[in-house]
Amino acid sequence: MKIAIAQLNFHIGNFDGNVEKMLRSVADAKAQGADLVCFSELATCGYPPRDFLEFDDFLHLAEEAIARLARAAQGIAIVVGSPSRNPVVEGKDLYNSVYFLQDGQVRQVQHKTLLPTYDIFDEYRYFEPASSWQTVEFKGHRIALTVCEDIWNIGNENPLYTVCPLDEMMPEKPDLILNVSASPFAYDHADKRIEVLRANVDRYGIPLFYVNHCGAQTELIFDGGSLVMSPDGTVFDELPFFEECLRLYELEEVRKGGGTHRLQPRDKIALIHDAIVMGVRDYFGKLGFGKAIIGLSGGIDSAVVAALTARALGPENVRVLLMPSQFSSEHSVADARELARNINLQYDLIPIEPVYDAFMEALRPHFWAYPFNIAEENLQARARGVLLMAFSNKLGHILLNTTNKSEMAVGYGTLYGDLCGGLSVIGDVYKTEVYELARYINKDGELIPENIITKPPSAELRPNQKDTDSLPEYDLLDQILFQYIEKHQSPQDIVEMGFDEALVRRVLRLVNINEFKRYQTAPVLRVSPKAFGMGRRMPIVGKYLA
Repeated sequence: MKIAIAQLNFHIGNFDGNVEKMLRSVADAKAQGADLVCFSELATCGYPPRDFLEFDDFLHLAEEAIARLARAAQGIAIVVGSPSRNPVVEGKDLYNSVYFLQDGQVRQVQHKTLLPTYDIFDEYRYFEPASSWQTVEFKGHRIALTVCEDIWNIGNENPLYTVCPLDEMMPEKPDLILNVSASPFAYDHADKRIEVLRANVDRYGIPLFYVNHCGAQTELIFDGGSLVMSPDGTVFDELPFFEECLRLYELEEVRKGGGTHRLQPRDKIALIHDAIVMGVRDYFGKLGFGKAIIGLSGGIDSAVVAALTARALGPENVRVLLMPSQFSSEHSVADARELARNINLQYDLIPIEPVYDAFMEALRPHFWAYPFNIAEENLQARARGVLLMAFSNKLGHILLNTTNKSEMAVGYGTLYGDLCGGLSVIGDVYKTEVYELARYINKDGELIPENIITKPPSAELRPNQKDTDSLPEYDLLDQILFQYIEKHQSPQDIVEMGFDEALVRRVLRLVNINEFKRYQTAPVLRVSPKAFGMGRRMPIVGKYLA
């Protein structure tokens, strides 16, 4: 039996587009002699559909999509994920299901059992878990159909769940496992997937075919990396990261093992780079946007964002504004110009001192008795935000946010100023990683001027300002933030690692009291195991460490 894996980039709610894409893959797989083609979880509607699932019309369109695909299942079987209705009054109205389509009809539907409700997942909000399990027979082989998380509880070892779906199917003696998934990208996730698949084949001794989404859905990025695992625990094949792909496999060859072992490179910064490029490209493409506007300061963050965006959209679709103030150094403007020229970006120079002076003139009768402080600094950031949004409105360009994860964590940014934007491009990238990204971008030639990478970081909102006036060195800050945000370590845990107690408590207090800023900022492209946004839900008004 020949099995095709179709790793595709779907678009939430775009049923016609998603089905047409799958039909093309069905035709391609059929032409190559495939007996069965497998698509990913909720492929008809895209993942995650969220509250679209509460619209009856949305569900009707999903049902129509399945009907269209079933009609194409002639001479080839199709496995595809889609929502299905729960006919039982008690419980949730829907299931997250995988369909087996053959000979123009739905042969079988298997519902997802394990519904993740943690981090970015919220499936129990919508779906009822499966309570029955059955394999499907095709061409003399019995197939265990599973959906994503259903293979992540091997032998009931996962304390989140009380049932192991594959254990329930084993009495029917399946010959292989097909798993349709929507497994989001994080820079450390690819190897974890392999560990889980290997644990399954070690337990059950049969091949496993795993098909994942590819593409970005706002902040969530799906890297693909679909896998075929042989019963001996070897990776028979791994599909490319961040690319659509269709590949065909002979079941008997997979069963024997000794495949091509085409594992993709796991370099962390290269993966983050490729993920962000895809994230920006799909955000614009799926929303129908064409061009971006970015504030280019001469600093490392905006430089990296500009370079990544140019790679995602093409430099002809990226425009940058240089907006020096009376506190900006000459080299910052020169560095920004050089970067724009290196990448071939259109740039405009608009000094903000006249705008700032106009604000100060209006405020002088009210502020005359107060010394210069953060209010004047933020006025500069907000003046820049106003100019960027003016370009956005006038030209139809989407403003991109350039704040990094370190700054976002401790509130080192101005609401309605530098925190403006439709998408936060590097908001899940710590400052130290931003420098690594800059070096990676320059690996084939200098695009980001060396001076931007080597000069001390500064917001340049007052004379001789440096980030270290307000924050610890980023090498130190990022270690503390990582332990608190990603590892959920307590203040005492972090102190016991050797960090100064006063510094730890100061940093963690900044993280917690600035939740209100993060709540109001753009969605953040998720590249780490724990990003700000939908996967990290913290109260704005809370006392912990405040």
